[in-house]
Amino acid sequence: MVNLVAAQKPLMNGLMKMAGVQPYSVEIEPGTVMNFWVPCETVKKPGKGEKKVTHLEKPTKPVVVLVHGFAAEGIVTWQFQVGALTKKYSVYVPDLLFFGGSITDKPDRSPTFQAEYLVQGLRKLGVEKCVVVGFSYGGMVAFKMAQMYPHMVEAMVVSGSILAMTDSISVETLNRLGFSSSAELLLPNSVKGLKALLSVAAYKKLWFPDRLHKDYLEVMFTNRKERAELLEGLVISNKDATIPSFPQRIHLLWGEEDQIFKQELAHNMKEQLGETTTFEGIQKAGHLVHLERPCVYNSCLEHFLASLYAEQVNK
Repeated sequence: MVNLVAAQKPLMNGLMKMAGVQPYSVEIEPGTVMNFWVPCETVKKPGKGEKKVTHLEKPTKPVVVLVHGFAAEGIVTWQFQVGALTKKYSVYVPDLLFFGGSITDKPDRSPTFQAEYLVQGLRKLGVEKCVVVGFSYGGMVAFKMAQMYPHMVEAMVVSGSILAMTDSISVETLNRLGFSSSAELLLPNSVKGLKALLSVAAYKKLWFPDRLHKDYLEVMFTNRKERAELLEGLVISNKDATIPSFPQRIHLLWGEEDQIFKQELAHNMKEQLGETTTFEGIQKAGHLVHLERPCVYNSCLEHFLASLYAEQVNK
């Protein structure tokens, strides 16, 4: 029987190419390959005798990097944002390692490891500076990128995420939501489990036929062993938690009804991070704010980006 989610991929690829991005794989080092969606204008057609593109042009517009969460690969997560941004910005959408075909044989599973390889991949694509937009797990990776590579990351927009998953936040969140572990919440292995994840992630109840849930599980939840290890590598002890000093502007763009990372966490984070951090809430949206209210989300995102680059021009 045809997998309906897999069958839609060629259509998605076509729509994304029309929007201005196309897939490209980067071998970061032997054993590590990261897949990206890159601006079409940076892709040179293969020359005579070449079967595929061997290098890309550097981006010509300000760069925005969209980093996905744990339950879907990059382009599925950001499908409603790409077209809104590509006219003014060079948009890059990575698939983090163990998502969307990106793989590595390295044993590290920390957000730091993801951030390091993502930066290496972006550099190989000719990206020197960027604004990073991170959602959920991708937000934690984005914070690590900004902390370790402040000369590359000019600013951040973070949705439904925190600086780090501490013991206390993990236990409180799982107890409140009624899950025994992060894997039970974020790595469902049944239609019932996927429905439970969607029920806490979305503001409004979403209905899809069971077959579509089953097909989504089959396509989007690959590399289960490695992803379980990523979840284990995510949690740190409370005593190891620190508040980095970020020189970049940070904008926290939140669904006001987020049940996974509640607004209170975002407000606390804003106070901890100081004057360079701003907060903006979107009504009638949960954890999946960018999918539930894409037009509002895109408007907020574009406004932040416009104000950021206007400041740079006026300096």
